[in-house]
Amino acid sequence: MTATPRSIVGTWKLVDSSARDADGNPLPKPYGPLGMGLVTLSANGRMMAVLCDGRASLADGTTRDYASYCGNYTFDGTTLTTRVDASALARLAVGGDQVRGVRFEGERMILTPPPANLKGVLQHRELHWDRISQTTA
Repeated sequence: MTATPRSIVGTWKLVDSSARDADGNPLPKPYGPLGMGLVTLSANGRMMAVLCDGRASLADGTTRDYASYCGNYTFDGTTLTTRVDASALARLAVGGDQVRGVRFEGERMILTPPPANLKGVLQHRELHWDRISQTTA
């Protein structure tokens, strides 16, 4: 699929994720083995995303990964940039930009955030999304 601003519009469901360290070694999947997420990108340039660990229960002492944010976005065919105006995460500063690389494998959209130090490890993540709706109404 050729990436155009229109090609990302719709509601997308998280279907897979991966993470690796700076040496390329695999790390546990972002949001656990049953990650759940939705991202909606409207034709008028608004987006919202919510992601979480979808397991019904976690081992004692395990923290459930959760993230959500929204804002106005731009997309140039390879980079999705969202100016965050609300967020559940302190590290996603309101007024700051969230930048994601975007590529398509067939109809699947792959978002790649910049490497980040999470849980004391520099992580390179990929989030794989399947479109579940072409519209955002």
